[in-house]
Amino acid sequence: MRAIVQRVSSASVEVEGRIVSEIGPGLLVLVGVHESDTDSDADYICRKVLNMRLFPNETTGRAWDQSVVQKNYGVLLVSQFTLYGILKGNKPDFHVAMPPQKAKPFYASFVDRFRTSYNPDAIKDGVFGAMMKVNLVNDGPVTMQLDSSQPSKNAKDGMEEP
Repeated sequence: MRAIVQRVSSASVEVEGRIVSEIGPGLLVLVGVHESDTDSDADYICRKVLNMRLFPNETTGRAWDQSVVQKNYGVLLVSQFTLYGILKGNKPDFHVAMPPQKAKPFYASFVDRFRTSYNPDAIKDGVFGAMMKVNLVNDGPVTMQLDSSQPSKNAKDGMEEP
């Protein structure tokens, strides 16, 4: 599983000229699902996104000190199969992305995982499979890439701190 995580002042998703989801400050997360992804991949990405310390602590003045959960900010999840695009010549190929009929329920359970791990009202998402316009104001800019297939080098025996 691959996630592009952007710290935002605001973000929204528009489908057919209508805003379907929006958040104020928080994280916009573009999510790509690989054909071999399992629940453990989804768990890893969910845990990492919710615990990444990408926000400053105004009380202490420390940068990179608080998570989206600690700040009580929003998370906007957007499915994006093109994150697993591979160029063949000049044409993109998406054969390693999970096929839509399998990816749709997997992605829905991924969104539910976020809702049960955090405040359900703070979790928003786009429309799976739709042509979306994603608007954002990147704060920083801060953009991080997560891959569930490359766990942190600090992991020991598969155990990792959140």
